[in-house]
Parts: sequence; C-alpha cells; structure tokens
Amino acid sequence: MLLRVQYRNEKYDYVVPETLDELIMTREITRFYRPSENDWVDVDRSPLRGMAIVMPYIGPERRSGQETD
Repeated sequence: MLLRVQYRNEKYDYVVPETLDELIMTREITRFYRPSENDWVDVDRSPLRGMAIVMPYIGPERRSGQETD
C-alpha cells in the first residue's frame, strides 16, 4: 500500500509505510494521508503511533535529598 505525503516544500508524493516512519523522524514531511481515518495527519500537531506522550509529574518533590519523618 502506498501512502500520500506532503513534503515541507509543499510537493506531494506516494511512499511505502516503511519510508513514512523515516520521513516523520527526519522531519522531511509536514503531513500524510491516513486512509483509515479518511483525513490528513499533521506530523507536527497530531499524536502519532510509536510516539510517547510524556505528561509532567504533578505532586510533591521526592528527589530533593531532604528526608522528612
């Protein structure tokens, strides 16, 4: 299956899924078309598979080196 991509220079192309991963990691594309959702995915704004979302810890600091009893 080929996927449609849009490069940063605004040109379009079709690539295989294995190439898509590399293009995303090297930031060569701005978006790609996801047929399962019938929509374009913006690689700078949309959550992508395999990319972890890191949430900041909200709570007491436990690594300050000060012990409290």
